[in-house]
Amino acid sequence: MHPRNVSQGAGRQGNLWRAMSRPGFLLSAWPWRAAAYLLTGAVTGAVTLVVIVVVAAVCGALALVLVGLPLLVVAALGGIPVAGTERRRLRLVGRAPAEGRHQVPNEPGLRPWLTTRLREPMTWRELGYALLFAVLLWPVDAVAIVVALFLPLSVVATPLLMATAGEGDEAKVLKQWTVTTWPAAYAVAVLGLLLLALGAYVLGATAGARAALTRLLLSPPEGELRARVVELARSRARLVDAFEAERRRIERDLHDGAQQRLVALSMTLGLARLDAPPGPLADQLAKAHGEAGDALAELRELIQGIYPKVLTDYGLEAAVTDAADRCAVPVDVELRLPGRTPRAVESAAYFVVCEALANIEKHSGAERARISGGHRAGRLCLELHDDGRGGADPAAGSGLTGLADRVSVLDGRLALTSPPGGPTLLRVEFPCELTRAADRSA
Repeated sequence: MHPRNVSQGAGRQGNLWRAMSRPGFLLSAWPWRAAAYLLTGAVTGAVTLVVIVVVAAVCGALALVLVGLPLLVVAALGGIPVAGTERRRLRLVGRAPAEGRHQVPNEPGLRPWLTTRLREPMTWRELGYALLFAVLLWPVDAVAIVVALFLPLSVVATPLLMATAGEGDEAKVLKQWTVTTWPAAYAVAVLGLLLLALGAYVLGATAGARAALTRLLLSPPEGELRARVVELARSRARLVDAFEAERRRIERDLHDGAQQRLVALSMTLGLARLDAPPGPLADQLAKAHGEAGDALAELRELIQGIYPKVLTDYGLEAAVTDAADRCAVPVDVELRLPGRTPRAVESAAYFVVCEALANIEKHSGAERARISGGHRAGRLCLELHDDGRGGADPAAGSGLTGLADRVSVLDGRLALTSPPGGPTLLRVEFPCELTRAADRSA
């Protein structure tokens, strides 16, 4: 079995250009989707042109009395609904472009909203597209529909026209040629089918080119996209750091608070057992002492699962060794780290190891496992190998999908190789740099 990336990604929508390169294009829904895209474009563009002409005429007539100025402001914002409609129509022929994210006003109310809209570049970009659409683009859509769809369909309908309008005697083909015999009518219909097949590719090419132009004009500028990606990366890093800080805070509060109280309670119950005379009271104190000890043990396991203290104090190498020692399956550790990785990477790598060891212990049937890795070429690499039965499937609820999401947050990669019969190899990589030297006194 080949290594399989467990990270989940969004499914891609179909693409018109890719569909046109396949043999089954004519029998698929893509030609009709392309025709629907061009036809709705022609209708929408004509409506847009009428609205622009009417608004411009009204604004020009009312400008003398200053009533037309507010209408000019409304007309300047007219590109926003047109652009929104165009982005939705693009789903007919493939993926839609990234939404033009308009700025959020600093204050509520109509005036701040209008001021923000009129100052941002996206508003004027969408207005320019609306004007281009109304003047130039929709006639192209209309011509493509007429030439590539309506004309071939009229040729295909020649026998029907001859039987109805021509009363079985003759039929006009495209208002140019006269057909007077049925064999000629059927031959023209076959020619129309061939033209219709050719027109399907014309429709696809035209719709694909129109959609590409629309995406180019309505997509946010490259600088805005780059800034958005940078901001998303920074916000993701802040969320990861905040999550790890909260995890450490919870571990510290449980360790220094609830655990110490349980220790004190257990000691008090133990002293009370020594002072109590034999009898029912002593038995109840012994039972309470035992339950306090069990609660203390469970709390320690909970603290260890939230954020182990050995990871905080001594780093990933010591924490992985500790987790391997607690595993029921014998585990060989060959991990060498000359320094400490960032805390978020340490935490993610440690919990990947813990989840993998839990899967090995519960599901693999392995007799032995090995953890190896280190830091090289700016990446932390970990490999977990076991000699079990294999056949691990992330979709079967093994927890690896959640780990892959956790790894991907840090721009890492998680790959699994687990053929039936084994062995299983889990490989994890994190881009990171080492900081201070690791404490090996653990």
